[in-house]
Amino acid sequence: MASSNGSNAAIVGTGQTEFSKSSGRSELQLACEAIKAALDDAGLTPADVDGMSTFTIDNNEDVDLVRSLGVENLRFSSRVGHGGGGSVGPLAHAMAAVDSGLADVVVCWRAMNERSEYRFGASKMSAVGGAPGAGTGFIEWSLPFGSASPAAWTAVQAQRYMHRYGVTNEDFGHVSVQLRKYASTNPNAWFYERPITLEDHQASRWIVEPIFRLLDCTQESDGGVAVVVTSLERARDLKQPPVRILHATQAVPFEFETVTNYYHEDLCSFDAGIACSRELYRRTGLGPRDIQVGMLYDHFTIAIYWHLEANGFCKQGEAADFVKDGHIAIDGTLPVSPNGGHIGEAYIHGMNNIAEAVRQVRGTAVNQVAAVENVLVSAGTSGAILSRAS
Repeated sequence: MASSNGSNAAIVGTGQTEFSKSSGRSELQLACEAIKAALDDAGLTPADVDGMSTFTIDNNEDVDLVRSLGVENLRFSSRVGHGGGGSVGPLAHAMAAVDSGLADVVVCWRAMNERSEYRFGASKMSAVGGAPGAGTGFIEWSLPFGSASPAAWTAVQAQRYMHRYGVTNEDFGHVSVQLRKYASTNPNAWFYERPITLEDHQASRWIVEPIFRLLDCTQESDGGVAVVVTSLERARDLKQPPVRILHATQAVPFEFETVTNYYHEDLCSFDAGIACSRELYRRTGLGPRDIQVGMLYDHFTIAIYWHLEANGFCKQGEAADFVKDGHIAIDGTLPVSPNGGHIGEAYIHGMNNIAEAVRQVRGTAVNQVAAVENVLVSAGTSGAILSRAS
C-alpha cells in the first residue's frame, strides 16, 4: 500500500555517466555530466537549481559546479559523512530543504574516479584521508597493524556473524550470483552479459580468508550519478512522473564508527540500519510487507544479510536461508537491487542504487519488478522509502 504520511518532496530527474574503470576525464566533468543529464530528464535547467547536497568525500566543490553548470544562485548546500553508509543522507538533506523552503530545486550527486585514481593501497588514498600512513579516528587503530582496506575492516564483523550463525563463504556466493544475474541483463552495468555461477564464486581468489573472496567484494568504479529533488507541486508540471520521497533519514548510534563498528556491543547487530528502519517505518506508517523492492548497499555480500535483517524482512541469523530460498530474485518476495547493485552494476557510493529505485517506481527499469509502489533504499547510516505519488 502507499502511505499518505511523509514528505512533500519528490525526485523528478536522474542522470548518470557511463560506468567504467577509467573515465578519462576529471571528477568535475563527471559530476557536471550527471547533473546536466538529471536536469534534462526532469525538464529543468541549471538556472532552476538553488540547492546541492553530496558526500564529504566527494572531491567537487559546489562553487566549481555553480560556475561550470551556470547555476545562478545557490541558496542551500550540504555534505554528509559516514562514507557510503551515508549515501542516502544527501537525499534526506534535499527533502528537508525542499519541505522547509530553504531551496526549491536540489541536486544530489556523487562523482568519482575510484578505480583510476583512488584505489585503496595506492599512492592517493583519498578514501582514508591522504597518503599511505595518514589517517585519523578508526584508521589510526587499524593501518599500523596491516588492516588497510574495507575488506579487512568488514571481515571482523563478518567473521563473528559467520561463527554465530554457521554461515559459510559459499552462502555469500548466492548473493553474488543473483546480483550478477541482474547485471547481465542491464546494458548500463559493468558486468552486462557476464553472469556467474556459484562455482565461479567459489573459484575466485581469497581477499580475506576465510571470509571474503574476490566475488564477494564490490567493484571499484569511475562514474557519476545525480538526482534532482523538488516539491510535489512543482513536480507535477515537469517531464517525469514524480517519485515521492516518503521519508529519508540518518542514524549514528552510540559507539558507531565509519566502516568498522568494532565497539558495538553486538557485532552481529546492524545498529545503524535498525535505527533507520524504525524511523522510516514510524514516519511513513509502512512496514516490511509494504516494500516491493529493496535497494540495499552491497559493498560486500554479507551487507545484504545485514540490511535484510535490520529492515525486518527476516529475523537475525536467517538471511542466508532467505537468500538461498530465492526471496531476492525478480520473482521473490523482495527483489534486491535489480540493477545488479554495486557488485554487478557499478560502485558509485550508493547513488546508482537511488537512481534504480526511481526507475523501479516509475516502471522504467530494465529488470522491472511488477506493481511497485514503495522501494526501500538502505545504506547503513541512512535510508529512505521512495513511493509512487498518488
